[in-house]
Amino acid sequence: MKLAVRVTESVTGCKQLLLVVVLCLLTGVTSAQPETAVSMADQRAKAVTQVVLGILSYARWPVEPAQLRLCVVGPTQYTDDLVKGSTQASGRPVTVQRLLAGNPAIASDCDAVYIGKLTADERGRLFASLIGQPILSISEGSDPCTVGSLFCLRVSDDQVSFEVNLDSVARSGVRIHPSVLQLSRRKPAAP
Repeated sequence: MKLAVRVTESVTGCKQLLLVVVLCLLTGVTSAQPETAVSMADQRAKAVTQVVLGILSYARWPVEPAQLRLCVVGPTQYTDDLVKGSTQASGRPVTVQRLLAGNPAIASDCDAVYIGKLTADERGRLFASLIGQPILSISEGSDPCTVGSLFCLRVSDDQVSFEVNLDSVARSGVRIHPSVLQLSRRKPAAP
C-alpha cells in the first residue's frame, strides 16, 4: 500500500512541477510580447519626433520665434517622445503643450500644431481658426492630405514619411525650404 501512495505522490508532484514550468514559460512568452510591442511603439514615436523636428527646422516664420511652441491637438499615437520637449539641431528649444481642438489660444499660443484624431467638425473649426495665421500644421492621421494640413505623416513599421499640401503651404505664411518639399516626393524603397 505504501508503495502505491508514493508512486501516486511522485506522479502528482511531477504533474505539478510540469504545470509550474508550463505556466512560467507561458508567462515569459506573454510578458515578452508587450515588451516587443512597446519597443516598436517607442521606435515609431522616436522616428515621428525626428521627422517633426526636421520639418520644423526647415520652416521659417514671418517673425522667427526664439522658442518654438508646438501644440498637440486631439488624441495621438506617436507623440510620447515629442511631448517631452526637445531642442532642434539649430539649438532652438521646442516647447510642447496639449490643447483641446476648440481652444481659441491655438491661434495665438502656437507656432506649429500637431493634429491627432479629430472629428470632421473639430478639424474644420480648427483649420478655420488658423486661417491667416503663420502656423505650421502636421497631421498624424492617415487622412488624405488635402484639407488644411501643411504636412501629413505616413507612419509604418519601418519608416515615417510625409506628404505636403502645397496649397496649404502657400496660404499659411510659413515658408518651407524646397529640400523638404523634395523629400516628400521621394518614394520609399521597395522591400
